[in-house]
Amino acid sequence: MTARAKVQGASRTGAAVIATAGVWLLAGVLWNATSPGPTAATAAAAPVQIEMKNFAFDPPAITVKAGQTLTWTNGDVVPHTATAATKAWDSGQMAPGRSYAVTLTKPGTYEYACSNHPFMHAKVIVTK
Repeated sequence: MTARAKVQGASRTGAAVIATAGVWLLAGVLWNATSPGPTAATAAAAPVQIEMKNFAFDPPAITVKAGQTLTWTNGDVVPHTATAATKAWDSGQMAPGRSYAVTLTKPGTYEYACSNHPFMHAKVIVTK
């Protein structure tokens, strides 16, 4: 009977170890499922702000990574546009205080201007 009690005790201890390991395994699975990994945290780059003010784009040239969102905001008292030379994007008429956003995914150099004021021109360089 003593041997049997030890076996039962051993099996209860073994069951407790297996149960504890199962809880830790489940906790690890849940942790990985709910917490962002390093690639998710670094995948999205910060959006870039471009101001239209004093009849100029600020900054006049900028380098961004593919997938970054650019947002133009009209800080002048007259309407402006942000129109790509290649017509890849066109904000249309932006009244004062309005914004326009575009996400560029293809690397390259994109020149753009205000169609109302052609002397307002700038460029975006998109890298990988």
